[in-house]
Amino acid sequence: MKITQKIILTFALAAIVVTAISCNKENATPTNDHTEKSTSQEHPKLILTAQGVKDIRAQLGTIPIFDKSLQAVKEEVDAEIEAGIEVPIPKDYSGGYTHSRHKQNWFILHKAGLLYQILEDEKYAKYVKDMLMEYEALYKTLPLHPKTRSYARGKLFWQCLNDSNWLVYVSQAYDCIYNYLTEEDRHKLETNLFRPFADHISVDSPQFYQRVHNHSTWGNAAVGMIGLVMDDEELINRALYGIKDLKLDATKKDDDGGFLNKDGKAGFLANIEEPFSPDGYYNEGPYYQRYAMYPFLIFAEGLHNVKPELKIFEYKEGVLLKSINALLNLSDADGDFFPLNDGQKGMSYYNSALVTAVDISYHFGTQNPGLLSIAKQQDRVLLDDSGLAVALGIKNGEEKPFAKKSINLSDGPEGKQGGVGILRNQDIELVFKYASQGSSHGHYDKLSYSLYENGEEVIQDYGLSRFVNIEQKGGGNYLKENKTWAKQTIAHNTVTQNETSHFTGKYDIGSLHHSDLQYFSSDNEDVQVVSAVEKNAYPGTTMLRTMAVIKDEDFEKPFLLDIMKVTSASANQYDFPFYYFGQVLQTNFEYSSPETLKPLGSKNGYQHLYLEGLGKASDENTKFSWFSNNKFYSLTTVTNTKDELLFTRIGANDPEFNLRRDPALILRTKNSKNRTFVSVIESHGSYSAVSESAVNSKSNIKEIKTVFDSEAYTAMTITTLNGKTKLFITVNTNTSKEVKHNLNIDNKNYAWSGSYYFK
Repeated sequence: MKITQKIILTFALAAIVVTAISCNKENATPTNDHTEKSTSQEHPKLILTAQGVKDIRAQLGTIPIFDKSLQAVKEEVDAEIEAGIEVPIPKDYSGGYTHSRHKQNWFILHKAGLLYQILEDEKYAKYVKDMLMEYEALYKTLPLHPKTRSYARGKLFWQCLNDSNWLVYVSQAYDCIYNYLTEEDRHKLETNLFRPFADHISVDSPQFYQRVHNHSTWGNAAVGMIGLVMDDEELINRALYGIKDLKLDATKKDDDGGFLNKDGKAGFLANIEEPFSPDGYYNEGPYYQRYAMYPFLIFAEGLHNVKPELKIFEYKEGVLLKSINALLNLSDADGDFFPLNDGQKGMSYYNSALVTAVDISYHFGTQNPGLLSIAKQQDRVLLDDSGLAVALGIKNGEEKPFAKKSINLSDGPEGKQGGVGILRNQDIELVFKYASQGSSHGHYDKLSYSLYENGEEVIQDYGLSRFVNIEQKGGGNYLKENKTWAKQTIAHNTVTQNETSHFTGKYDIGSLHHSDLQYFSSDNEDVQVVSAVEKNAYPGTTMLRTMAVIKDEDFEKPFLLDIMKVTSASANQYDFPFYYFGQVLQTNFEYSSPETLKPLGSKNGYQHLYLEGLGKASDENTKFSWFSNNKFYSLTTVTNTKDELLFTRIGANDPEFNLRRDPALILRTKNSKNRTFVSVIESHGSYSAVSESAVNSKSNIKEIKTVFDSEAYTAMTITTLNGKTKLFITVNTNTSKEVKHNLNIDNKNYAWSGSYYFK
């Protein structure tokens, strides 16, 4: 009878368990002592530790998610060993063959090292050694990478960033086979490969290394981790504190537009101190926070294990572990990260970096059982000490749901540079961005928002213009449209004045300013509000935006209330877009469609918008409804008869089809100093293609009206089709919760305490 591979693995794991128990019976229980200092001569010691190896071997065959993860890695590495080692001469950009091959090699080297330690099979150590020796022979012959686009070229890869990726992973592989190698082997690798590799990333590439940026974080971690394995204090200090006594041109810009070493701050600790707020928000946004979390946490774990006296997980009041909670809260109902700033849609906490983040956070943090539920969804764990801790927690049934609630995350090293507010009510999620520029990956979109329902985009943020690692699209790198479109203000759901982006689209201006929180309120589950002000995007203009997600008995689902108050010293044109998805259903205004599509403008992103329809508001309320994902949506917004309504679509001046052809409705008002945009977006009803039935397909709103608007207060009413009226008042100036307010509207007095009134 044929025995399946699964049964074979079971017998193999059982044999390992018997051996491990007989040899290490006294170490069968995993240690939770994270303060004991490791012996510097003991290997592995970096991430997978010698004690962790003993604990893992003792548990093998009894921890399902770990055993499953181990089997998947074993199958992958065995296939690579069977295929043979390939270390090609570098020549390609991201997505090209040589790039992808070296990238695959770093993953496989890391995994093979883990397998050697866990399974005690020398074929994995031999494979790692043989490939490292091939890299040693190749590296000492390499010039700079032949592709010249990067501001800091690597040798194996077109940019030092990817060289750093390689060394972060390979240092872990080297740690795993350190004792397998002879002293002569180690001397050869360290002298000809690892030390020169670390020097090129750092000393030879200060414009890459001496920065506060996710690139530099990878570089710091790479240099530091190989330093930890080699017991090289000079490299470790270089990683922690940067290169000392190095002179750089502080006026020189990199290819992202960021200044190099402008503040003289560099090294791993500076990269923790500067980008993270006390709440754990990373100023570049969740997409790059996800990318940077791997080197942040892996190097931190290595420091914790080898140099516990540094107390790295306590640095800046434990912000690294806090940041994981922040990052998980910056994802939608499906686990996809909100695409703030440069962010590729679809990136989620199923990414391997978040497996690392969740496992390390659980192991070194408070062992939050909510993290176990995410790990269970990820369906894999790390093959190391932290992965074992998670696997045991899941095995013991300790997981609980990770509850995402409304949250306000401050931005800036001291939490004083704006932030991001997320309002959640049932299946509705509002993401409100009032943050700092976000370093070189920031977009010019103060007070912008996006709206989700059950993980689906209702009002979208475009994200980045890049096809990551798809060689056919610009070598997998950022496309020129990222600057000409995705970063520009008109690409986002906020106000654009006179067809010019915030801060005129200039990084050095935008990086000086941030929006300020007026108030955030989520105590009332039915009425959740966030309000912020921006005073610097346009000289002489102030924008104050208040957004609320309100659950009301007269509405099927929670609705979004949006009040954008713009005041200016001069008359301007204001464009106020809604980047919806789906099919237009109905409007209450007439519009015409041109026979020939033309761009809406010539610059600042307008050159990428086709004008598909043009109309004028015909009432005090403009209504627009659309259909998406078998749901109905309606926009009701306060207008006057001078307002224009523009149907637009992305894609003009885009001959290579680099941009998505997404639609928008733009409300335009001309020759206006002050304008308060008041809107409500409803989600309602559903459609079944099977029964061909539409339920509750129309708006429930008869009228919305601005009934009071001053420097101190803005008030508006919402009247439903059945004649019920609700009043919402937001406080514009004195927003403290303790302040008592009294306001007379239409001869009726309203008194309340706090930042808003709703009844």
